[in-house]
Order: sequence, then C-alpha cells, then structure tokens
Amino acid sequence: MPRYAHIIGWGKYVPPNILTNADLAKKVDTTDEWIRERTGIHQRHIASAKETTALLALHAAREAVEVADVNPQDIDLVIVATATPEYLFPATACLVQNALGAERAGAFDLEAGCSGFVYALATATALIRSEMYNTVLVVGAETLSRILDWSDRATCVLFGDGAGAVMVRGSDQPGGILSTILGSDGSGGELLMVPGGGSKHPAGPDTVLSKQHFVKMNGREVYRFATRVMAQAARQAVDKAGWQLDQIDLFLPHQANVRIIDSAAKSLKIPPEKVFVNLERYGNTSAASIPIALCEALDTGKIKPGSNLVMVGFGAGLTWASCAIKWTAPQPGTPAPQRAAVSRLRYIWSGIKSFGFQLSRHIDAAVSKTIDGIERKPSEE
Repeated sequence: MPRYAHIIGWGKYVPPNILTNADLAKKVDTTDEWIRERTGIHQRHIASAKETTALLALHAAREAVEVADVNPQDIDLVIVATATPEYLFPATACLVQNALGAERAGAFDLEAGCSGFVYALATATALIRSEMYNTVLVVGAETLSRILDWSDRATCVLFGDGAGAVMVRGSDQPGGILSTILGSDGSGGELLMVPGGGSKHPAGPDTVLSKQHFVKMNGREVYRFATRVMAQAARQAVDKAGWQLDQIDLFLPHQANVRIIDSAAKSLKIPPEKVFVNLERYGNTSAASIPIALCEALDTGKIKPGSNLVMVGFGAGLTWASCAIKWTAPQPGTPAPQRAAVSRLRYIWSGIKSFGFQLSRHIDAAVSKTIDGIERKPSEE
C-alpha cells in the first residue's frame, strides 16, 4: 500500500521589532516609494541581538508541535532549512531537537538558499514514503539581518527575519504532498552569495574589511532567473501530481519580489485571488517565507480540507523547488494569537524547567563536594 506524507501541524514566528521603509530611508539612500515600486515591500521584522536563528526556529517548531498535538518523543527527524545557521557546526537542527526534547530524533541542517524549505519538505516526504521515518519536523528559519550590509540599498531593503515550521507525518490516507521538483544551476552561483567565511575565503581581517561576510547579489540577473524558473517549476509539480493548472486553489510562492510573483501568476494564468502574498509585511525571509505564508493562509481561511496547493521557491545556488499538496489537515481550531501565546508560554516554562534542572545539578554537585570533604577530613578525636 502506498505511503503518503501529510502536513499535520504548522507554526510561525517573527521578531516583534519592525523596520519600515521610512526607517531605512534614514540609514541609506532610498525612499519608501522606491522600495514599494520595485519590490512591494513595506516593512520587515528584524531580530534583536538576543534572537538567533535557533531561537526563532524553536518558537515556530513549538507551535507546529502544539497544532499537531505530537509528543516530541515521537518525532523521528528534525530538518532545519537555513542559510544563516546558529553556528558553522553543530547544526541548528540539533539545537532545536534538544530544546524540544525530541530525544529520539535525528537532526540536520539543509542549505539551499530561499528554496531550502521546499527542499527540506521534499526530503521529509521521500523519507516518509520509503517508511524510513514516520514523523518529521521541517523548519525554515533565518536571521538574514546578521549578514546584510546596511549601507547597500540593493540588498538591505529586501530581507527580513523569521521562521516557519510544519510537522509531516506518514499515513495510508491518499493526499498530502503529492509531488516535488528540485532543480539547480550552479553556473549562477556567484549571482547571489556570501563570499567570506568558507574554505575559499576563510574569515580574517581582509574578508571583514572588504565586507565579504555580507550578501552580494546581482539583482538584475537573479530577477531574470526567477521570472523564468518560477512558472516552469510550478508546471512541473502540477503535471507530476496529475493536475491541470486550473485545479490550483492556492499558489504559495517564495516571497521575494511582488513583480516576480505577478509574472509567475500571469504565466500560469492564476487569478490574483488564488495567489497568496504577504511580502509587504515581512520582506524576503528566505527559507522561512513559504512556511510563514502557509501559516497565514491557514489563519485567514484561504486553505480548507481538499484544497490543492502549489509551493514554489528559488534562491542561491542557483536553486529552485516546487511541490503540489492536497491539503487534508483540518483548519486550525485555535486562533493564531492564542496559539502564539501558548507557544511562548511553553517556551518560557521549558526555559524555567531547564534553568531549574541546571541549578539543581550545581547544588547537588556543591553538596556532594561538601559531604566528600567532610568524610575525608581527619577525625579530631
């Protein structure tokens, strides 16, 4: 009997700090009108100094666990798609796995730029279909603000921080993730990259002074690539699922540029009401953009059981990825604000418990040391 991979839980998190176009205009030579006309972006969320990729990922993951009503002990694998990991190693996924208490789960990071979430979703689907795993947590999380040159208006106006997560589980019920398409063209690798910090240009005074640890992008060429590949990848996923284009109920594209999204929708003949866009409030959150969009589409009632969804991403590599999904999960029973509040309370409580555990260990060690010292002290008698 065929095995199907279904999304049974979802969650998102964005930092509370908002940076508007007007705010950016005070830092760099740009205007609100210039940014809106060329990108469609009005504002973006920016992580504070204490908010890291792992922390954002954990917030989103906890909400996905809550919605799915899954015991973390039942999670088989954690995949975090990110271009801005917590560290070079260990993997950010390992940190999330530990914080969740998913003690049975394997964990690894996946780096495919802005296509990363759909790449990770495809990986989870293949592992579930093969019956290697049954329950996989997939997270897309980014703190792109950490690698932006805030004096470069060609890049700093585009990106934001955030995280989105889904819980994927195997089932005999038909539906779920029906098809996935992955592609790459490494000849375009230099069009969108962070040159410094790897084995070719190790971190050092020269790479720091020459700003090689910031995003470098040939915007014109990336735009041309994206407008070509978005529609192509969507068609391939639709064909592989056995659908026609007019059967798409909701198109969930990577949120990079509204003109790219409009071009893809026009090519696919998808009407505006079937295209989900939230770019204006978040900017390009890379691997987090599609899962954040999915969560918002669910919260606003645009997705119902039986809906046909198509997700398409493109990014550094150059890479692209798409998938077709027959939605089977029920609509969220708890409104988004309440789910977010529950997620934050669970996170705080987890931190309190963790702090208490560490404190008890220190107290236990101190008491044991004292007792050991007393026992070894020579008797005065």
